[in-house]
Amino acid sequence: MPPTGPPAARPRAGVRAVAAISFAILVAGCGIVSTTPPSPTPADFGGIAAELTRHGINVGHVVSGDAGCDDRVLAPTAISFDASGLDQTSTVRIHLYVFRNRATFERLRATVDACARSFVTDPETYESAEQSPFVVAGQGPWATQFEATLRKGLEVAAGTGD
Repeated sequence: MPPTGPPAARPRAGVRAVAAISFAILVAGCGIVSTTPPSPTPADFGGIAAELTRHGINVGHVVSGDAGCDDRVLAPTAISFDASGLDQTSTVRIHLYVFRNRATFERLRATVDACARSFVTDPETYESAEQSPFVVAGQGPWATQFEATLRKGLEVAAGTGD
């Protein structure tokens, strides 16, 4: 028995069937590609500052390349800024070191403390916090809530730390 209906309707029905099958395969394939969220990557300085600000730490007077010492290896990783807020009533100068990855962080971490000796005026109140690939250092004392929020902000901004 020959196909019925107008000749133009038959090819259109075939195109619809192919499109429907293609769409079904595409939708099914999307579920196969990935079922886990992508690994978070470390934030840039803007992301770090936004995270700190979101939780009550004021960030200002940002200077890129300011390691606080004459270390030419640390300088490209360094950003200094003033911070205050929460229970930190006085402004403190913080030096942030943003390393490329965990391996660089591990290789250069000790040099941050050596560098800090040149800008810390009272070694007894020297403060630092780290979360690969970031290190922050500065003259303390840092207030309790301020320090906890700074540490948490670094943790969130670090992602997986790689």
